[in-house]
Amino acid sequence: MWSTFFLHEEDGRPVPPGVGVGPGAGLLGLTGVMGGRGAGAGAMGVKRRANALTSRHPGDMSEVQKGKIKLAFFVAIVGVVLTVLGLGTEYWVELSPPKNFYNNQTCLSAHYGLWKGCSRTLWVADIDPERESCGPAELPGESHCNYFKFYTTGENAVIFQKTTEKSLNVAAAMMALFGLFLMVMGAICITTALSKGESFFLKPASVCFVLSGLLMLLSLTVFNQSVLSFLASDHSVPLHHELSWSVSCIGCAGVMLILGGILFLLLALPFSPWRRCFPPKNESDS
Repeated sequence: MWSTFFLHEEDGRPVPPGVGVGPGAGLLGLTGVMGGRGAGAGAMGVKRRANALTSRHPGDMSEVQKGKIKLAFFVAIVGVVLTVLGLGTEYWVELSPPKNFYNNQTCLSAHYGLWKGCSRTLWVADIDPERESCGPAELPGESHCNYFKFYTTGENAVIFQKTTEKSLNVAAAMMALFGLFLMVMGAICITTALSKGESFFLKPASVCFVLSGLLMLLSLTVFNQSVLSFLASDHSVPLHHELSWSVSCIGCAGVMLILGGILFLLLALPFSPWRRCFPPKNESDS
């Protein structure tokens, strides 16, 4: 009975009753059916796993990729922090006449940035004897600060009988502010890329950070030109000038922002530039 059934299932025709079939044939047929079902189930499992892999979005990022992006983002954030520190302080340039210019026990120094200028009265006894000019501005003394009127009434500032160049100061400030805006846009792009898992946002973020770094460096160049124009406006009071630590913050910020933008651009490439330039030995041999 069993042998007739399995042979009937195998070739589609009934077997004559006179044909003798051993019990092993029935067992062989059952094993074949079960084996066929197991092979079909295995094929379905492989197909499902393949579909699961191919169903992933092509822009999805791995955890390793996200880690690299976070590291590059840290570099850019350092540049943003230095930019805010430099823009918020007024130690861009220090101006100091000779310490004995007024023949008094005190001398006057000044320092200013993009938004306001400060004058400070220092004791000559506190100044380094080897230093000829009054300063530095970090010494204790009485200080008076005023915001520039470039952005309100349009008036130039007068410091030590010298007049500032309004147009250059305003241009330097606008470049710095626009660069800060680009930093915010780049940070939004990176945050979106990490939260959505989309590498598409790395390219606009790279452009934003590189341009913001260039604008910071260009702002320093314009500001330095405004200082030179300020010093050339009058020569009645000899002044010693030097760029201070706020300028150092902006310069370092520009470099860090450009570096962060380049890193984002490299991470956005569909291939590894390092592997392309320096392939592994096994790949180069093959």
